[in-house]
Amino acid sequence: MQTKKGQKDPFESPDFYMIDDLLTEEHKLVRSAMRDFVKLEITPFIEDWCQKNYFPTEIVKKFGEIGAFGPTIPTEYGGGGMDYISYGLIMQEIERGDSGMRSTASVQGSLVMYPIYMFGSEEQKKKYLPRLASGELLGCFGLTEPDHGSNPSGMTTTFKDMGDHYLLNGAKMWISNAPKADIAIVWAKNETGRVYGFIVETDTEGFSTPETHNKWSLRASATGELVFDNVKVPKENQLPEKSGLGAPLMCLDSARYGIAWGTIGAAMDCYDSARRYALERIQFDKPIASFQLIQKKLAEMLTEITKAQLLNWKLGKMMNEGTVTSAQISMAKRNSVETALNIAREARQIHGAMGITGEYPMMRHMMNLESVITYEGTHDIHLLILGKEITGIQAFY
Repeated sequence: MQTKKGQKDPFESPDFYMIDDLLTEEHKLVRSAMRDFVKLEITPFIEDWCQKNYFPTEIVKKFGEIGAFGPTIPTEYGGGGMDYISYGLIMQEIERGDSGMRSTASVQGSLVMYPIYMFGSEEQKKKYLPRLASGELLGCFGLTEPDHGSNPSGMTTTFKDMGDHYLLNGAKMWISNAPKADIAIVWAKNETGRVYGFIVETDTEGFSTPETHNKWSLRASATGELVFDNVKVPKENQLPEKSGLGAPLMCLDSARYGIAWGTIGAAMDCYDSARRYALERIQFDKPIASFQLIQKKLAEMLTEITKAQLLNWKLGKMMNEGTVTSAQISMAKRNSVETALNIAREARQIHGAMGITGEYPMMRHMMNLESVITYEGTHDIHLLILGKEITGIQAFY
């Protein structure tokens, strides 16, 4: 149920198959800490933020303090030094609060800190990672362009070697965190068409981040463009350890993993609200939970959540072991978002007309999930990634 300022958030997480038995004590402590944080810092305010289309910049420092940024980054660089199941649980709890809030944390950890850690120099790691982990700096990730979304290899953002610096030109679009970011991880092509990554500080001359307005989705998240007009990038800001399109795609794998867990948090929130409402709402002199169709909806919700929980746990194990494939991540991302959207829609129906109001979270989750089903690889693109894995045939073109 949606909470108002000062009210207690009554959320209880479903665990029908006792999946907690598969978690370590550390996993449970991490989840508990993040759940308490969400109940204190997000759910009492999220409806107001979304109604006002307001990104709460104060949440950035709070995320840093609780350890939501870069949980898997080693502690020597300010990260949490945790495993991927802990990371998944953190994303699950944050997105239970709101997908936009999870996007903020996911971009910072998987798309900004991860590439600096994986592909950056030691100097870059020491300069940026601790400040990103603490929330002193906020970052964004520039890959998608106005004319190149599902086809990032067609990007037209370019850079030229000018001797003592690089000159960056082009534009990126649909960039989470962009209007509030201090740095951007930007992917661009050189004269030969090779893709490289750069750390670009947003106050650099010629770099602008116009905000995207009139969104019906992710309204508590700041979205914008990255525009580069002869932006001078110091040579020491190029990520030196990996080039080619495979580098940003590795970052997207990490982000998609977080989405697989996060969206099930949204599904849990919708299910929990629907279960409570069905027990309280009286029609025909009895709670609507007593009717067969309501019980069918709740049973199907719990079944799909349980299946996704088990899929995500196994995915986390493979991430920890380093055996996971991109196609396996695609399956989980696609399954989780579809599951969450279906549950949000069914939960809205259980709430009847009340389900469209801000008294309950389903409509907000539904609108958010319509973005999540598109970003970090669209629903259909992930289907074709799996199709290629199954058949060996590339169907994109």
